[in-house]
Amino acid sequence: MGLGEFDLIARYFSRHRGTSEGVAVGPGDDCAVLATRPGMQLAVSTDMLVEGRHFLPTVDPARLGHKALAVNLSDLAACGARPLACVLALSLPRVDEAWLEGLSSGLYALADAHGCRLVGGDTTAGPLNLSITVFGEVPAGGAILRSGAQPGDDVWVSHAIGGGVGDARLALEVFRGRIALPGEALERVRRAMECPEPRVALGLALRGVASAAIDVSDGLLGDLSHLLRRSGVGVVIDADAIPRSADLAAQPAPLQRLCTLSGGDDYELVFTAPPANRDVVLAAARGAGVAVTRIGRVEAGAALQVTDGSGRRLDDAWTSFDHFRD
Repeated sequence: MGLGEFDLIARYFSRHRGTSEGVAVGPGDDCAVLATRPGMQLAVSTDMLVEGRHFLPTVDPARLGHKALAVNLSDLAACGARPLACVLALSLPRVDEAWLEGLSSGLYALADAHGCRLVGGDTTAGPLNLSITVFGEVPAGGAILRSGAQPGDDVWVSHAIGGGVGDARLALEVFRGRIALPGEALERVRRAMECPEPRVALGLALRGVASAAIDVSDGLLGDLSHLLRRSGVGVVIDADAIPRSADLAAQPAPLQRLCTLSGGDDYELVFTAPPANRDVVLAAARGAGVAVTRIGRVEAGAALQVTDGSGRRLDDAWTSFDHFRD
């Protein structure tokens, strides 16, 4: 007889038993109990990954476990919150023990790297679907919000050192059959799509430095537009300043702009900060082991303008990913 629900949970998703800082009661009871420190507030976010919508059926299960948690940790990073714990809701069409071992190992590796304990959840039979809710803590009143950008602020985007934004979309274009990449390049961009690194350390370092922030999940321009609406400001973005990897830079300019401006699945931070904080921003990035690039400025008004490196306005229409339209 195969594994039942509770055997499955016990075998693959019960490594974080007991208590730890911030977790007063771990998995095994009807509820986990979290204990934030005095003067701290709880930050909570939920993301869902659906097979065929957010990931390919051929994805390595360890990478899928990593990404399922990474996209949630990225939300905590955007508000400057330190991860505490998470819960997992998992729907499975069947019990595949080798697949579950890979999934749980990828999830736990990232969870351990960020001190984020898996403290509960649920499993059921059904279409493959992973939903994680993550809990973090942030000083009271100290969360980085989308609503703090001011005219004159710089606009920055994070990225891997030597890398950039848009590789995940480039991988998607390969899988859609629209372009071809050689094996090593394909593996690099596929890894960007399937195994993003949440910028938690950078988010923590930007508390009190950045005026507003959001993570790039559905496309840089689309996510930035959410920040602008909440802040009631406009922005001018230099499309040619947006960092890109050598793999993306080798592609035609229209494809580069599609990937960098509206590609999605980057899970980098796009944030604003006063020009007086430029040195502090760069120091924060160095301390976090990542790079940041200044790509624009905040302006009064409500317009989102995109220019090239010479300042010429680009009138192309870029759209972000929409779960009910794409």
